[in-house]
Amino acid sequence: MISTLLVANRGEIACRIFRTCRERGIATVAVFSDADAGALHVREADTAVRLPGAAPADTYLRGDQIVKAALAAGADAVHPGYGFLSENAEFARAVLDAGLVWVGPPPEAIEAMASKTRAKELMAAAGVPLLAPVDPASATEADLPLLLKAAAGGGGRGMRLVRQLADLKDELAAASAEARSAFGDGEVFAEPYVERGRHVEVQILADAHGTVWALGTRDCSLQRRHQKVIEESPAPGLTAGLRATLTDAALAAARAVEYRGAGTVEFLISPAGRAYFLEMNTRLQVEHPVTEEVFGLDLVALQLALAEGAKLPPEPPAPRGHAVEARLYAEDPARGWAPQPGRVHELTVRERRGTGPRLRVDAGYCPGDSVGVHYDSLLAKVIAWAPTRTEAVRLLADALRRARVHGPVTNRELLVRSLRHPEFTDGHFDTGFYDRHLDALTDPDAEGGGRAALAAALADAVRHGHRVGGWRNLPSQPQIKTYGEHEVRYHRTRDGFRVEEEGVRAIAVAPDRVTLEIEGVLRHFDVAEYGELVHIDSPTASYRLLAHPRFTDPRTATAPGSLLAPMPGTVVRIADGIGEGSAVTAGQPLVWLEAMKMEHRVVSPASGTLTALHAVPGSQVEVGALLAVVTDTAQEER
Repeated sequence: MISTLLVANRGEIACRIFRTCRERGIATVAVFSDADAGALHVREADTAVRLPGAAPADTYLRGDQIVKAALAAGADAVHPGYGFLSENAEFARAVLDAGLVWVGPPPEAIEAMASKTRAKELMAAAGVPLLAPVDPASATEADLPLLLKAAAGGGGRGMRLVRQLADLKDELAAASAEARSAFGDGEVFAEPYVERGRHVEVQILADAHGTVWALGTRDCSLQRRHQKVIEESPAPGLTAGLRATLTDAALAAARAVEYRGAGTVEFLISPAGRAYFLEMNTRLQVEHPVTEEVFGLDLVALQLALAEGAKLPPEPPAPRGHAVEARLYAEDPARGWAPQPGRVHELTVRERRGTGPRLRVDAGYCPGDSVGVHYDSLLAKVIAWAPTRTEAVRLLADALRRARVHGPVTNRELLVRSLRHPEFTDGHFDTGFYDRHLDALTDPDAEGGGRAALAAALADAVRHGHRVGGWRNLPSQPQIKTYGEHEVRYHRTRDGFRVEEEGVRAIAVAPDRVTLEIEGVLRHFDVAEYGELVHIDSPTASYRLLAHPRFTDPRTATAPGSLLAPMPGTVVRIADGIGEGSAVTAGQPLVWLEAMKMEHRVVSPASGTLTALHAVPGSQVEVGALLAVVTDTAQEER
């Protein structure tokens, strides 16, 4: 029987596992890097052990150090979570060799599926439908588009879409480098990319006595950078025949490797309704909560029970209702999904428990925590359950809309708009959803932003002592304040404030709440100020604005053609063969940065000459750091 469990992970998943352990009387041990010394998962554990360093390769990917930590802390079992070493057979063996319980599948099953190339061979022998692989060395135009994938690991790392043969070499190098950084294995393979396909998976659970459960389907088609953003169960719009095909294939995959524990078999569904095996994840998935909500199970508790040798009932419980999950990331979708490190000032999503529609939050951060540059930028997962899909989607969108998320830029607005998009609400979507709709989904609400800026300015006037009324002289000229792109003009009067915008009146103004009458309708705005950063929340929208001019944007102080670091990170490489004096073209990738385990390309803003190159591979850079300067052709000809 497990008495003390070490979780070889961090963030949201470590907190999630600790919650189940507390409910079952199991003591908990966390491991943490120097960058995570004050993290939520460390605070929630009964005991914590330091892994010296910050980079994943020095900390959470050091299986030897984690096993030592488990023994030192008196743990008798290890749960790997997801990511990092969760699908590493050597680590699983090291845990078992140390006399500890491994809360996961047998090392042999992990090994069989660890390489996606070898897994496909095994699945072909088991009769599971597959996409034929393509040799990158002999690929032709007829093979395009191609999807490059890391043979080890998952989560979108080491994955690239190639539509032109000329890009294949560079994309192979980038995919291999990212895979090596994330998983310690740079092997990459290629397969045909199915346009407008859907990503559907089956949750499996197996005991050591021959029973295997297939717990319905999940649709995970809404993805950015091949990493899931919104997931749901059951997958909408599948025929009974296709559901049976997926279930049978998932069970065959599990039995082919004598699987035990929780795992997921992933498939690509073509527009014609054909299913193709993608991979088998030999671990718990990020999106496991939607299955838990539909089946009324705790998959972590079942993992622990199976690791202790428990036997599953012959059949799983019957599914009920529909669940949808949204991943809240500290990232900016409008800027290439760039990660946004920084302090989380507020993170409040109201949960709803009980027998009716439910809302659940699995978070890895609390107010006051900081999002760093070394790891994934997932802040929290918000999960809604209701009797129908329509109700669950509506509940989730409303909960995200009303949430208070203050601090770094997040994808919250994108999530709300995605959940309300007709393609999604109708269930007619695919993995190309964001390729088609990202611009519209990230288009700023100029009018709403202007009203939010007005609320921020009026609250600021009260907050900083600009009282009204009495026997004081009132200026005849308007007060002017700028938030982001919005310039606000207002007058202080003896009765309050007068706004220089037709159809808008200030009804009530307090330091943290402003009520405006807009075209005869009262609108309430909650205002929170954090230095120059201001968050304005209303029942219909939320805004994050910077007050100006307290700090100047670094872009205004640099020469035209300057390439600035869009985020803090590490320079991992520079384009082959370039240096000062090289000719470059607009859009050409020049510098690659790594932040939060993902690579980000910084491209040339124009065609011209590279007149300065400051980026050095291996160096750490802050946001706004000058990486290079390109003098465009038009300037050179003057």
